[in-house]
Amino acid sequence: MSDFVAATQALTIAEDWLTPLRERGRSCWQAWSLPTRKTEAWKYTSLSSVLKPDYRFDVSAPSNDVDAQWKIDDLDANVMVFVDGVFSARLSELDERELSVCRFSEADATQQALIESELNAHIDLEQQGFAALNTQTLGEGVLVHVAAAAQPDKALHIVWVSSSPEQATYCSARVLVVVESGAQAQVIEHYVGSPSAEVLTNSVTELVLRDNARLTYYRLHEEAGAANHIGGVHAVLGRAAHLDSFFLTFGSDLKRLDIVVHHRGEGGESYINGVYLPREKQHIDVHTSIEHAVPHCNSNETFRGIVADSARAVFNGRIHIHRDAQKTEAYLSNKNLLTSNKAEVDTKPELEIYADDVRCAHGATVAQLDKEAVHYLKTRGVSQEEALVMLSFGFINELFTDLSIPAVGNYARPKLAALFARESDLTRHLL
Repeated sequence: MSDFVAATQALTIAEDWLTPLRERGRSCWQAWSLPTRKTEAWKYTSLSSVLKPDYRFDVSAPSNDVDAQWKIDDLDANVMVFVDGVFSARLSELDERELSVCRFSEADATQQALIESELNAHIDLEQQGFAALNTQTLGEGVLVHVAAAAQPDKALHIVWVSSSPEQATYCSARVLVVVESGAQAQVIEHYVGSPSAEVLTNSVTELVLRDNARLTYYRLHEEAGAANHIGGVHAVLGRAAHLDSFFLTFGSDLKRLDIVVHHRGEGGESYINGVYLPREKQHIDVHTSIEHAVPHCNSNETFRGIVADSARAVFNGRIHIHRDAQKTEAYLSNKNLLTSNKAEVDTKPELEIYADDVRCAHGATVAQLDKEAVHYLKTRGVSQEEALVMLSFGFINELFTDLSIPAVGNYARPKLAALFARESDLTRHLL
């Protein structure tokens, strides 16, 4: 048993209505074996430097010394801010009339019943060990419940801030989104933090879309420096449900993200797009699994990565077509751009098909910048540095121009400019 596991087993949390859920999580976490390099799903990602026994687990009050750099201009949204896992009313902006949203600690009897019925309902805690740990350490969470046929005017922006540089901190983040039949919603989940904050964030987000529901879900990872993040997004789609999702991941010491989408009703559609951008010695690992269990569903998945310096990226995308999932259309594309001879990408697209009347395709590429394209730009008066910036951004720009919430793309572009352009005067090409 590792020291980290022993430390988590020694945790005690005050008893309340969530106690049975926590006990289930504790039982599964204790029975789960930590992954090693011999574990296929963790073959390229080591946890040895992440799971420390001296994390601070008992953050009780939010820090007031927080710079609100997460604000997205021109985004009309309700905002919920958590600092080191603790809700900050001072930093949040909520209009309760627009959206039925509550923290687990303030849930009424009806909301508690919904949480109890849906939380972990579509996650195999015996296989998803860190989801089990998240459940065991569950202290606070967010329930977003969109009533049948409702169409809130505002999006919901949930921000998780890491702000404790003085001691390594463990933080659980939990979000449950339930969109009832015929309803629509937009949810942006956003992780930020000080580069000096040594933190392990363990996050689990569950998206439940009833029949004919539509959800736009964006997830932004901006933690940097010594931050570590192990996260899971689990979605289940009912009949004719529509999920539009986008994942933007900047690098840090370690980020691991598991995305699982279950098509449970005929006629469902899911779009899973993302960009990851590790640099220096950062490590990003993205695993996706799209489960097609019923006929007449479509999924389209596109991930692109730009890997610089001595960074490493891992991508594993799996499409599973079950025996009864006839008339399925499923597509997966992963393209990677290496901007350094020391950068590394390990990509593995997978198709597992048990139905015979389907249309599926998958592919992956790893390449460096086209020297001829660089030369062409230089012959048109563009400097070498400017050409590299323009081509790098062009590699991923399509995914940003297709965003249904333009304010998110406008927010991301200056961040990307700062990432690509080592010289500040080059950023004008991206804005």
